[in-house]
Amino acid sequence: MHTSTRVENPQGTMHTGSGNINLYVGAHTPDPGRPAFRRIADDHLAWLRRVLIAPGNMGNARAMLADTGSVILDGAPGSGRTSAARVLLREYHHDTGVFNELLPGERDELSLHDPALVEAGDQLLLDLSAADGPRWAAAQAGLPALRKAVHEQHAHLVVVMPHGGHLDPDLQYYRVEIRRPPGLSVLRRHLREHAVPYEQYSRPDDIVTEFLHELRPMRDIAHFADLVRRAHEAARPEEGFAHWCAAARNAQNDRRSEVGALVTGLREAPQRALLITVAMLHGAHADIIHRASDLLLSTLGPPPDKALLLQQRDLAERLKEITAETTPSGHVRFKELDYDAAVRAHFWDHMPDLRPHLGRWAARTVDLADPHLTMAVRDGLVERLAGQYLRTGRGEGLASLAEGWSSGPPSRTRWEAAVHALTCGLDDPAQGRGFRERIYQWCANRQLKGDFAQVLVQVCADVLASSHPDQALLRLYYLAERHGDSTRAPEALCDLVNSSRRLRRRLLDRLARSDPAPADLVIFLQNCAPEPLTEPAGTSRALVQEGGVQQSLSTCWRAVLAGLPRKAWQPHAERWFHHVAANPGDRAELLLDLLVGAAQQCGARRGAVFASLYASARDAERSAPGDPARASGTTALLLSKISAAQTLGPTEPSTASAREPRS
Repeated sequence: MHTSTRVENPQGTMHTGSGNINLYVGAHTPDPGRPAFRRIADDHLAWLRRVLIAPGNMGNARAMLADTGSVILDGAPGSGRTSAARVLLREYHHDTGVFNELLPGERDELSLHDPALVEAGDQLLLDLSAADGPRWAAAQAGLPALRKAVHEQHAHLVVVMPHGGHLDPDLQYYRVEIRRPPGLSVLRRHLREHAVPYEQYSRPDDIVTEFLHELRPMRDIAHFADLVRRAHEAARPEEGFAHWCAAARNAQNDRRSEVGALVTGLREAPQRALLITVAMLHGAHADIIHRASDLLLSTLGPPPDKALLLQQRDLAERLKEITAETTPSGHVRFKELDYDAAVRAHFWDHMPDLRPHLGRWAARTVDLADPHLTMAVRDGLVERLAGQYLRTGRGEGLASLAEGWSSGPPSRTRWEAAVHALTCGLDDPAQGRGFRERIYQWCANRQLKGDFAQVLVQVCADVLASSHPDQALLRLYYLAERHGDSTRAPEALCDLVNSSRRLRRRLLDRLARSDPAPADLVIFLQNCAPEPLTEPAGTSRALVQEGGVQQSLSTCWRAVLAGLPRKAWQPHAERWFHHVAANPGDRAELLLDLLVGAAQQCGARRGAVFASLYASARDAERSAPGDPARASGTTALLLSKISAAQTLGPTEPSTASAREPRS
């Protein structure tokens, strides 16, 4: 068999599977020290479980979900109902099934009426807490069918309904109203998880009492706790809980006029460049702040004339001018908590011409070679810049920025920055849907430059798939079809399909929907392993026993046998023969029926295709594990099915003529 090797960037390797070997090196290879983005999503869910104070009626919701497989959560906004929904489903996370946040109405999302939406063991979240009346009414119409499929598949469904919305009488039984947990308990749980010493927050505090006097939403309490955590980390040894809370309260004040007055007093470009740099890289080491500040000036225009080195003001003096300081560990922070956020908002809102330059500067900054420029510092820079785009509703600008970062010369750090920027967009409650649609358009319709296709593979496989696997499936399919030779898309698609029978069924249906193109046939062969097709899940039939799956397999195999050379499909057919030999029975025998049925549809070429199948089965005997008699019995069974298909009657495999066919 002919093989080829492609070497691109000299930093690392990967192998894409059977067939020709393509070697991808460099920017396409994720840093082995970086946690997978999917694990980041899992870590966030684990964090929710740790900090959640069970709201009122959580026990009833848990019992309803256990008894019926479904629960409809109601509750006032800010009561923690959506976090409770995710935690409830997480308790049913097992080896089977996937977590799927249902998005009825979005592209490639199945209808709630479609039983194919649910597979055994799935954990389904339908968050309609912000839905308007028509959308909620449409969803209710589909809930009975969805609940039926959930019950049949032993899956679990949590619906979060709009507070005060009408609920059909037939669904009232499943409704549980979540009540807001005590605010002080929620705050203390967050502080405990933030490692704030218990003896500090166990005593009453006037600021905490004042803050909790109003019925704060859970997200506001979580934010306040995080501010206290940050104040604690930046505080001097003699400062205690009261000081941390005061700093957290002050950080919530509107500082626009204060920052505006500071900027007005800083007339020189180096001063403002340093102010912006500290705000965007807050907490970074002073060496990074110094280099990045100079880099911002050069990004904006020609560097200013510099005085002799020893005549220049040192960094400490310059930081004092902008109310920042260097900590004993060498890291730079503003003296006031959350002042960096106010500075970022000021420059973004009042100097709009600066925005495109910040994107170019960020790309140059993440490329700096410095031991202090850690992954956390790079990610923080990307998150802060993305935050400004998202805060002001400029998702399209953030998407274009991520595309530009990864469309130029290969750079691992820019590749990671682009992934992180798109992750921020997908996670934004207001603009996540827009980012999902943009990613679809990129994958399906756009010509992608540089590393951007690989960026999209990573985003779909690790970010989108963690909550919206159906959408990830479609986008990875397009990437594998159009960019399979230059990305990890085929491998990522296989990994995703291996996680769910439902996703495998959907991919096979997609591949068989029309005349498969050559790229589709390659994708099919990569995803037609016999084991997941023949293994039943729970009480369900095996996939190969489903009529729709049989039709998809037959259509794809016919196109493969008629359109590809034998050397392309023989290893995959041999794997089917080996499986039949090792697992005799009706389910495995269906694999032979499908192969023979597909060959029979090859028109004038069916005789040659039958001969190639038989020759492949004979070859498979030599490499079959286990009992050789079973392997030869599989070949005999195949030949009898071929003979029946040709209406020749049963034929023994020992005849000379039966041993000869090759193609």
